Amino acid sequence: MGAPVPVGVVALDPVLEAGTRSTLLACPELTVCEPDDARVAVLTVDRLGPAELDMVRTIRAHRQRPAVVLVAGALASGDALHTLAAGARGLLLRREADASRLNHAVLAAARDDCTLPPELLEQFLDRPANVGHGTGGWAGGTLSERERSVLQLVADGHETAEIAQQLAYSPRTVTTVVHDITQRFRLRNRAHAVAYALRAGLL
Repeated sequence: MGAPVPVGVVALDPVLEAGTRSTLLACPELTVCEPDDARVAVLTVDRLGPAELDMVRTIRAHRQRPAVVLVAGALASGDALHTLAAGARGLLLRREADASRLNHAVLAAARDDCTLPPELLEQFLDRPANVGHGTGGWAGGTLSERERSVLQLVADGHETAEIAQQLAYSPRTVTTVVHDITQRFRLRNRAHAVAYALRAGLL
């Protein structure tokens, strides 16, 4: 057996943080450390929302680029796709996150594998295989052909005026399309929209 995997705990609620830390201490293959020194970060939340997704992205943007395992008290429809698209490598429901399952999820994330609860995995398996081509999608629907065309040109580095000229739209229409995408999927800007769509397989 190799050296224990350094894992940090991140939570907005100190009670959740203490509970997660206690569970991780029961895992001999892991060693609990400060989040800044972690190879894997366990983020524990009650529910998933924009602030929690931003926390996933912030953790991933750290210089160590730790893998993220998210433990949530409850998940709404589409939350799993949002979480994975934000960069998480594992997702567990809190009621199922005992020492054995948390240990497994953290070790999988450290190997760059992905872990999902069985019922969420079934949802993914039930989705059409060509989700990236307009028949599936994540919460709020998928991209329309017009949205995909605009976002593809954004991804290629074109400015609004260039996109409008190529697609025979007005610049205002292009701006509206990008704005609608960012609002619907709770994204920050057009670069974030491109990255999110690529990760979710929609481009």
